[in-house]
Amino acid sequence: MNLLSILAKGGWLMIPIALFSLIALGIFVERLLVLRKTRINLNAFLLKLRQRIANNDIEGALVLCAQTESPIAKVLETGIKKHGQSREEIKEAIESAGRAEIFQLERGFGALATISGVAPLTGFLGTVTGMIQAFMRIQELGGNVNATVLAGGIWEALVTTAAGLVVGILTLLGYNYLVARVQRFVFELEVSSTNLLELLTGDVDEEVSAS
Repeated sequence: MNLLSILAKGGWLMIPIALFSLIALGIFVERLLVLRKTRINLNAFLLKLRQRIANNDIEGALVLCAQTESPIAKVLETGIKKHGQSREEIKEAIESAGRAEIFQLERGFGALATISGVAPLTGFLGTVTGMIQAFMRIQELGGNVNATVLAGGIWEALVTTAAGLVVGILTLLGYNYLVARVQRFVFELEVSSTNLLELLTGDVDEEVSAS
């Protein structure tokens, strides 16, 4: 028997498990492509930004942010637009923009977390219903069954559990990987925002001022 034949033995609950796997894969790939856009040479970007702001070239700093395809650049652009206002106003604008970008990056994460938990449970449900049917079959035969018939009913019932666990484990691994990527983005955003806030409010050290 090939793999498809084995999976077909799992019964109708294999259908939602298959759907869960397709949904999880679609979300993972889509989020992965989105998160790739957050990857930039952060040190080089911040260096160019420092030079423009230190030279009071605010317009040049805004152009640099607009030309850089990254959520970090969008957040910092929001803070730069508040140039000349109080530290609290700039900080609030940056934090608000940062929360919005993080929310967009985490879209679909809830669905992945749900699938990672629901897929194994669906598999267990399939096994339970399969075992019920197997024992009903034994009752119909009056207990006159051999080991082959009994084992066949049991392994068919266990197929859904195996499929559900595979989907759940892979989805959980994908979810944790994406969460780690977002956490890295949050860290980089915090570092960048702190540097920008110091530059815009004049609270910079000598090295930054010299640049």
